[in-house]
Amino acid sequence: MPLLMRIGRHHLKNRLIVAPMAGVTDRPFRQLCKKLGAGMAVSEMVTSNSLLYGSAKTARRANHEGEVDPISVQIAGADPQMMAEAARHNVDRGAQIIDINMGCPAKKVCNVMAGSALLQDESLVGHILDAVVKAVPEVPVTLKIRTGWDREHRNALNILKIAENAGVQALAMHGRTRACGYTGEAEYDTIRAVKAEARIPVIANGDITTPEKAQYVLEYTDADAVMIGRAAQGRPWIFREIEHFLATGTHLPQPEVSEIHAVLLEHIHDLYAFYGDVTGVRVARKHISWYTRGLVGSSAFRHTMNQLDSVAEQLTVVNDYFAQAARADSRLRYETNHDNNSAQNMPPASRLAA
Repeated sequence: MPLLMRIGRHHLKNRLIVAPMAGVTDRPFRQLCKKLGAGMAVSEMVTSNSLLYGSAKTARRANHEGEVDPISVQIAGADPQMMAEAARHNVDRGAQIIDINMGCPAKKVCNVMAGSALLQDESLVGHILDAVVKAVPEVPVTLKIRTGWDREHRNALNILKIAENAGVQALAMHGRTRACGYTGEAEYDTIRAVKAEARIPVIANGDITTPEKAQYVLEYTDADAVMIGRAAQGRPWIFREIEHFLATGTHLPQPEVSEIHAVLLEHIHDLYAFYGDVTGVRVARKHISWYTRGLVGSSAFRHTMNQLDSVAEQLTVVNDYFAQAARADSRLRYETNHDNNSAQNMPPASRLAA
């Protein structure tokens, strides 16, 4: 397996990449994942519609202040010239890699022939890739796809050749078709077949949720890197866990409740600063929910959390909840040490599972 991952002139510190996720991979989340071990993080998709460049949402997505290199921005659309202009627009605002979205299965994206719907029109795929690569010759262009439109039309190998001919410098592939959405299990045979034919780096994506699964996918597909999405929601330390496992074959200890609390606080304070208090509180709710999955009493806690509208209330309830969780953890530790029961070797967060 290759030891280094390179995209254009950018050498990544490892082979672990944060997948672009709409409404999730904003700058605070990308920064946090990079801090906790990711080699690169791709932004949530940015529209290619220039009429929306002035909107607050699009402006935020083009804000990379203080972000650790390399800065990869994903653009979405179906018109070659609009996509080319979107690439230039984002490069002018700090993007160091332009990623093209041909993998999103969402109906609202596919209904306008963007995202994975483009896989149905290989000619249009070629026109878009050619236009974008020519528009930003100073930065590498990457492509995110699925294995095909449906199981009867897996055309990822054809898309690979089109991408290579256009000058695309890396290909990320989710191991499902557009028709599959996120149902069933990802398959890696298509990724393996594409990698065997590829002259550019190939990044494997889909259902990579543990260090063991990351190692398996890397070995089975011979991919240059893995891309992790939903498994990092509320668990951004998954990147350091995988990096450690790939290097040593051993597991890091699960994070203590106190560390989960500290990481969550850092994250939501960044959200408040990035979005402002009102929107920041709303965005923080889903992240708080993800961080507390599996912890004792978290269901009632999340219900309460979703009723709160101010930063002060949100922080108070979060801190109170984790103070209670920490006390519960201490009691469990005390009982474990005296009872010498089977819970002794379980990590703190696991022992707190509801």
